[in-house]
Amino acid sequence: MSRAFAATEAPARVIRRLPETLVNRIAAGEVIERPAAAVKELVENALDAGATRIEVLLREGGRALIAVTDDGCGMTPEELTLAVERHATSKLPDDDLVKIRALGFRGEALPSIGAVARLTLTSRVPGAAEAWSLTVKGGRGDAPKPAAHPPGTRVEVRDLFYATPARLKFLKSPRAELMACRDTLVRLAMAHPEVGFLLGDGDRTLLRLEPVAADLAGDLLDARLKRLGALLGRDFADNALAVEAEREDLRLTGLIGVPTYNRATSQAQYLFVNGRPVRDRLLLGALRGAYADFLARERHPVAALFLEAPAEAVDVNVHPAKAEVRFREAGLVRGLIVGGCKHALAEAGHRAATTVSQAALGAFRPQESPPAGGAYAWRPPQPSFAHAGTGLRETAAAYHAPLGHACLPDFAAAPGARAEALPGEAEPVPAESYPLGAARAQLHGTYVVAQTADGIVIVDQHAAHERLVHERMKRQLAEGGVKTQMLLIPEVVELDEPAAERLLTRAGELAELGLALEAFGPGAVAVRETPALLGQADVQGLVRDLADELAELDQALSLKERLDAVCGTMACHGSVRAGRQLTAEEMNALLRQMEATPHSGQCNHGRPTYVELKLADIERLFGRR
Repeated sequence: MSRAFAATEAPARVIRRLPETLVNRIAAGEVIERPAAAVKELVENALDAGATRIEVLLREGGRALIAVTDDGCGMTPEELTLAVERHATSKLPDDDLVKIRALGFRGEALPSIGAVARLTLTSRVPGAAEAWSLTVKGGRGDAPKPAAHPPGTRVEVRDLFYATPARLKFLKSPRAELMACRDTLVRLAMAHPEVGFLLGDGDRTLLRLEPVAADLAGDLLDARLKRLGALLGRDFADNALAVEAEREDLRLTGLIGVPTYNRATSQAQYLFVNGRPVRDRLLLGALRGAYADFLARERHPVAALFLEAPAEAVDVNVHPAKAEVRFREAGLVRGLIVGGCKHALAEAGHRAATTVSQAALGAFRPQESPPAGGAYAWRPPQPSFAHAGTGLRETAAAYHAPLGHACLPDFAAAPGARAEALPGEAEPVPAESYPLGAARAQLHGTYVVAQTADGIVIVDQHAAHERLVHERMKRQLAEGGVKTQMLLIPEVVELDEPAAERLLTRAGELAELGLALEAFGPGAVAVRETPALLGQADVQGLVRDLADELAELDQALSLKERLDAVCGTMACHGSVRAGRQLTAEEMNALLRQMEATPHSGQCNHGRPTYVELKLADIERLFGRR
């Protein structure tokens, strides 16, 4: 028995202190995970040193060489020696972790880099007779030596991860790592327009940005907007909306794209807190929430937002990479972002992205062949209907049934409804009187063609009316409740028991949206009232889609907090279908309502509701220009 026990007995464990070099390599795994992380740390050090120009040189995507040169305050020989020791920093003069104003403060970057690479620091303080250089290899450093260098600092990182070769296997291709480094530098450059940046790989210059001077008042807003225009291109500048909002001690500024100018990923979202680039879930979620009414789930807005907050209201000491932050008043921050962005989107009116018309023209040009599969250069996002089931998929067959005039409750009374008429009817008002022009025809029972003063507009009638119904539902909710219509015979919808239970649990909130339902045996509900705005809606499809949507909603949130998604589902079921023949008055009323309705440039799923083609562009297609 004693032998068996001895055979299974755990070996003795002795607690010991790890060698300093091993500790630094462990820390490097958190701080320096790829070349872009090293570039971020070194450039942030240069910014904290007061640099006005920063040059970055990379070879093999940063694996062979990362060299960062700045004209900052420099370091003395004594400071060079301290700089490569862990937790040695000049950025916490009063040892206060609550009010952190510098980008770096942990004192881990240089020792972490020196533990996994060959690190050389060369620095000169302005006014000093000479510069000093120090080398660290695999965590072991030499004494500083005199060197030649202008005022400022140069940091060279060679053979990154040579001391931890396992990490090399996780690096991507040199080009991918190079682009990641460029993205890191771009984000820092956005927040610091007063600094000039240069990025090269030894053979070519990848990025060159001259310093942008702030205005006389010292406000960086204008300088940041100029820097954003230089970095994100003309398309973004043409389709961007300015955001400027304040709440208590918080200030939000920046630019966001119109909803129809979107991306397949969130990579084009640049978020900053007190000049620090972050990828924070709270901020990303708030931005997503601001666009929830306009974009399908798989599409992402383009945005560059700068949040300024008191240092004591933000905790940046969350992770060694400092990419995440915590806020003392998280709800206040979220509300500011959602409110500020929604206000900017509302002021855009019926505006849609200029890239929509450019892509449409590109599809017509014979010299520009479309991508494989016949797709256009601009591929509209497929309707996802966030949180909705397959019953909401917009297929042509689902909308070919003709509907009555109940679907167009306000068209007859819309201002200017009869201002334009087709040939043979009343005398038309000049087309240039209206931004979206005068209706001239309806094609395939789906598209309204209007003439403007300098071009034509093609409107998707279902997408456009879907947005109008959605906005009217939200307006009625804000004013005290959605008007309902009682069904002559209650409609019974059969569901599985969990789906029916979800609906009945939220029956009170659905009633405020105009949908009155009650239990009708196990696994079924009876619908007695529907929103009047929906007209002759598909009650069966609507109820099933809402049941699917409730399954996707976060149960911690009330349905009222997700009204946009629910209203969007209802609006889609109550909008003018493709195939519905419209009169001249109805077409013109649709155009006039679009002009007067916020967000009418896109439907509830981020697709454009209209395409505008300028006459000059059309003439070029036919060689008349």
